Amino acid sequence: MASRKRVLLLCGDYVEDYEVMVPFQALLAYGLSVDAVCPGKKSGDICRTAIHDSTGHQTYSESRGHNFALNATFDEVDPTNYDGLVIPGGRAPEYLAINESVINLVKKFHDLQKPIASICHGQLILAAAGSVKGRKCTAYPAVRPALIAAGAHWVEPDTMAFCTTDGNLITGATYEGHPEFIRLFIKALGAKISGSGKRILFLCGDYMEDYEVMVPFQSLQALECHVDAVCPGKRAGDICPTAVHDFEGDQTYSEKPGHNFTLTADFEGLDVSSYDGLVIPGGRAPEYLALNESVIHLVKEFMESKKPVASICHGQQILSAAGVLKGKKCTAYPAVKLNVILGGGTWLEPEPIHKCFTDGNLVTGAAWPGHPEFVSQFMALLGVSVSF
Repeated sequence: MASRKRVLLLCGDYVEDYEVMVPFQALLAYGLSVDAVCPGKKSGDICRTAIHDSTGHQTYSESRGHNFALNATFDEVDPTNYDGLVIPGGRAPEYLAINESVINLVKKFHDLQKPIASICHGQLILAAAGSVKGRKCTAYPAVRPALIAAGAHWVEPDTMAFCTTDGNLITGATYEGHPEFIRLFIKALGAKISGSGKRILFLCGDYMEDYEVMVPFQSLQALECHVDAVCPGKRAGDICPTAVHDFEGDQTYSEKPGHNFTLTADFEGLDVSSYDGLVIPGGRAPEYLALNESVIHLVKEFMESKKPVASICHGQQILSAAGVLKGKKCTAYPAVKLNVILGGGTWLEPEPIHKCFTDGNLVTGAAWPGHPEFVSQFMALLGVSVSF
């Protein structure tokens, strides 16, 4: 059996929230091994993230994101032990680009001709390492002067989802392009995607958890699935504000404002029969969605038809209200245990918090740290896989 592909993720304080977590958890869900490192930090340390969003001003806004936990130590990294490198954007690349240890690391990946995927402001590091000279390259538009000065052949992003490749180099404009960005990277590593083309529905609401909608949403899009996101009372193109829930030493999770998530389809007139599976993110949205009769009817349709359903964290409040947990083994965020039991489900303790479970057509998870298991188990029910 071939060994697992190993990927290095180059992090720093105020790396963009989505741009670090989405590729990290998506790649883990696909079965790769991913080490996240930051110069000057060790495994178990955290990098604070930044939420960048377009809110109608001349440039993006920034607010505090999640605390991202590193799982490897920068000083122990040997590029020859990895198959590829991912560089997220955000503000971290501004200071990482003047760190000699970082520059030397990137140069080694470049010299070894291993796939390098860099997004948004991450290309500042590529420019500092001399890795873009003579290469086609895109980025967040504000990075263009540095890339041109470094000898890159600038490719203007026609949308913020634009990505381009040149040899072993994959570059993207922003996290909006994650589906193509991640797909290009895993294919550069030799991936074969099976079972693509599935149609997945996401049941969204205001203040759903930031990671719990975007990580599975873009992870499934990257596997060439058609993914629709809907919210009762809203239409395609409308937004749902998200909430950042994190574990910061208090008796319960903290909450901060997240990104604005754009819906892709209308809730009214949905045809459940046209979808192969349903995902229910957590956060605060499920509290009020569980009171909506149209939502309850939709969830019952999916469960009664035995189509794959994946629900995480507080999403199980909706399952309980819909009466579909009877006879089902189920986990959730521990505070939702009462809902699960009252709904007739058999409670499964999430030990540790990233533990997820599958019972028949239902996948349940406790919180966003469990996304790799959550997405992987849902993929298995859908018949979608990644192989190398």
